[in-house]
Amino acid sequence: MNDKINDAPTANSGLQILVVEDESMVAMMIEDMLTDLGHEVVATSGRMADASRLAADAAADLVILDVNLNGEETYPLASSLASRKIPFIFATGYGASGIKSEWSGVPVLQKPFQSRELAEAIGRAIAS
Repeated sequence: MNDKINDAPTANSGLQILVVEDESMVAMMIEDMLTDLGHEVVATSGRMADASRLAADAAADLVILDVNLNGEETYPLASSLASRKIPFIFATGYGASGIKSEWSGVPVLQKPFQSRELAEAIGRAIAS
């Protein structure tokens, strides 16, 4: 992410986005929505170890983060992203009520979601 305030990304500026999702059809849907919204998917991962490595190495402006990857909670990855000030959005079938209370300020998308909802969540994540 660029540190200059004038060059900071906005929800509509073609963000570099990492998608962390273990269901391939859902990941493809999210990738398509992001592309249609004018963003670039820099990588997609469905495994926690790979997602952690990608989040550390990829030049991502934002991360779409499934809460549960094959039975493994992604909160440690969320903590790492938060400490590095990389905005992220939780995506889950459980909705906001399924998110641990310490993450209540993070935008949540309840699956399935529409492109409009994704765009709004991106705007909230980038603004905070």
